Amino acid sequence: MEILKTPLEGLLIIKPDVFEDERGYFFESFNSVKFATAGLELSFLQDNESMSKQGVLRGLHFQAPPFDQGKLVRVIRGAVIDVAVDIRKGSPTYGKWESVMLSGKNKWMYWIPAGFAHGFATLEDDTIFFYKCTNVYNKNSEGSICWNDPDLAIDWGIRNPVVSEKDQVSPFFNGFVSPF
Repeated sequence: MEILKTPLEGLLIIKPDVFEDERGYFFESFNSVKFATAGLELSFLQDNESMSKQGVLRGLHFQAPPFDQGKLVRVIRGAVIDVAVDIRKGSPTYGKWESVMLSGKNKWMYWIPAGFAHGFATLEDDTIFFYKCTNVYNKNSEGSICWNDPDLAIDWGIRNPVVSEKDQVSPFFNGFVSPF
């Protein structure tokens, strides 16, 4: 397993060791001992999975304390541009974002700690997105930031995305008050 740091503190790209042969492939998507050895002592309380058509954009979402969540995300089938925005007050990278392409082919994972807004855009039909969360979902703690905020200027890698009604009316970053 290779763990790559990003310019945003705590946000990591994880490349698992994948073993392939004529039968297919095998890899460990999570091993608590290996992750702890790498400095990631994680306890997951909820798993989520979604399937989306090509061109769907979900995000930018977060859970506020006390239900804040770290997420270990990956794509089982298809491909996404996965985006994390630092919303931690006082962070030197507050308001900055990073993205990575995750796919069923590369099998990379993205560790997104609490204090980040998260979203993804699907690049292929029938993309299956899977994530492990360090806390359970709580409707009263959910928050979002507008996916097409001009101040953030995120390159989602797609044009004219399909976006939920809820995500279309998310607040802009300019007036955002971070709970972190």
